[in-house]
Amino acid sequence: MRRDVLRALVRWVPVTAALLLILVGLLGNYGLRPWRSSVPAEAPAAAGDPATLELQRTRSRLSARLAAKIPKRAYVVVNTMENRLYLKESTRTLRDAVCSTGSYRILSAEDGRRWEFKTPRGKHLVQRKVLNPLWVKPDWAFVEEGEPIPAAAAEERFEAGALGRFGLFLGDGYLIHGTLYTRLLGMPVTHGCIRLGDEDLEAVYKAVPVGSPVYIY
Repeated sequence: MRRDVLRALVRWVPVTAALLLILVGLLGNYGLRPWRSSVPAEAPAAAGDPATLELQRTRSRLSARLAAKIPKRAYVVVNTMENRLYLKESTRTLRDAVCSTGSYRILSAEDGRRWEFKTPRGKHLVQRKVLNPLWVKPDWAFVEEGEPIPAAAAEERFEAGALGRFGLFLGDGYLIHGTLYTRLLGMPVTHGCIRLGDEDLEAVYKAVPVGSPVYIY
């Protein structure tokens, strides 16, 4: 009987510590509330079944633990499967935006280097915020364009305007930024960064402080 309870619990919420809040973002955006059990903790088990009662109580305990882990200030959840970005505060969704994420395309250079353009999943932090960020073009940008790779400080490395008016840096070269190609929003076309339209980007930039979590799944 105890094994049946555990199997049912695993089917209900297959969480690991690293994915707890990503699950909150996913379920919350579809109208579900894992922090609010649909069955009261002390509700009687169906037909007096003790296994059902134990499952209900376990759900209630997990819901309470999950609610305690939800950030109280603004944070971001990104769904790479549907290319949606959610600006959230506690359990509320403040903004639901169309975005673009990694294409998963692979690029190879003649020297044997290889890049896979995917958006990294997991928990990240906003490390810094920059107005009018300058794009420092990496080597792959020149390989992609079929051009020679210049020196690290070469003038052609620096391109203004490509990232929009606002940039939120997540580390390892990944940002939430704007785009010149708004018609492609909603498609997986980026080199790993998260692109937003101008209005959505400005709202996220103003609402999310440095140090805020960004959950990507």
